[in-house]
Amino acid sequence: MHSVALLTASYAKDIERFSLLSESIDTWLSGYTRHYVLVNDEDVPLFERFASDKRVIVPASNYLPKWLWALPPALQFLSKRRVWLSLLSSPVHGWHIQQILKIAGVLNAPEQRVCILDSDNLFFREFDVGQYAGAEKTPLFVTPKDIGADHPLHGLWLRTVDQLLGIKERSFPADDYVGNALVWDKDTARAMTDAIKAATGLNWVLALCRKKKFSEYLMYGHFVAKSPAHLATHRVTEDSIAVSHWDDTPLDRPAIEAMMRAASPEQVALCIQSYSSTSIDDIRDVFHLSSRDRRSPSLSPEDMGDAAEFEVPAKTR
Repeated sequence: MHSVALLTASYAKDIERFSLLSESIDTWLSGYTRHYVLVNDEDVPLFERFASDKRVIVPASNYLPKWLWALPPALQFLSKRRVWLSLLSSPVHGWHIQQILKIAGVLNAPEQRVCILDSDNLFFREFDVGQYAGAEKTPLFVTPKDIGADHPLHGLWLRTVDQLLGIKERSFPADDYVGNALVWDKDTARAMTDAIKAATGLNWVLALCRKKKFSEYLMYGHFVAKSPAHLATHRVTEDSIAVSHWDDTPLDRPAIEAMMRAASPEQVALCIQSYSSTSIDDIRDVFHLSSRDRRSPSLSPEDMGDAAEFEVPAKTR
């Protein structure tokens, strides 16, 4: 078994969602060594209350190059988004910095495997992430042939990924590797950044700052898929351990409970995207996270069906 860490890149506006994530991790997860939380330097004091023996709050500047610096919040009155400046590229915004931090966090983690968790995830069942992520082969989630050439976001991201990795031939529809609670292998991530340097002639961080419109998850997935050596060290799966709400429609409590009814026995995490504006209080109430107890979500066993009998499936052991 390989050592496994958790990694989250977050910021002040997501702190309440991160609170749900961290509380659910402390309640339900085992099998990991540390949870690394990467945040903007000025946000460190806000997140320090979550620090523990197993959770480390890491300032973004620890992992970002010296030539990339954050514009002080007081000077950002012309932009609603957090801005990083550089003499080597045009300004970079917070979403891109979070993607860069995820990659850097994996490269710098002492652990061999890293489960990447965005702030809008939470866990609702007992789960040994070490058994799942630390097995001989790294799980690689994919949705086959899901990206059309005209996809407004993923199609554009994938073309950028191809440029960054030096992939010359691309056919559509293409596989999609975007998901939740994804696992990366550190050696593979290092080989991926080496491939970016080989294809662009630039340090991988600078290459990403200059391209901007990319997806770190698509980049890792397609790097693995194009490398027979690295593909052989991964276990490709179409089964996500998270049930997800991807669109911008707010969910009320009955809708959240309906998501739980739809969860398969193997799904242990829930992701409701922050841009849906779903009430934090409703999510907290459904999952009883405010009391830190270990009760099931607010569905009865009859409502949950087979999901109420969940145990870690044999394929993750």
